[in-house]
Amino acid sequence: MSTMNISLPDTLKSFVDEQVSQRGYGTSSEYVRELIRRDQDRLQLRNLLLAGASSAPTVPVNETYFEGLRGRVRGAAKATGKTRRQP
Repeated sequence: MSTMNISLPDTLKSFVDEQVSQRGYGTSSEYVRELIRRDQDRLQLRNLLLAGASSAPTVPVNETYFEGLRGRVRGAAKATGKTRRQP
């Protein structure tokens, strides 16, 4: 694992320390890593949304489409042995 040093104003350092304490992180590094992971996830979602928005339109979906999708998911879950009880 690589090391990175950052400088923070006292107000930001206090905020980080408070978050570490209140949210149960072991260190400020764990907190910062979590923030970076969340930012990566946000950027990935943004890129997926932009790709979807710029893609060609498809046929409208309806109940039949969703039933087929549910069936595919159930079939995949059965194939891997991961089933979930329906509410």
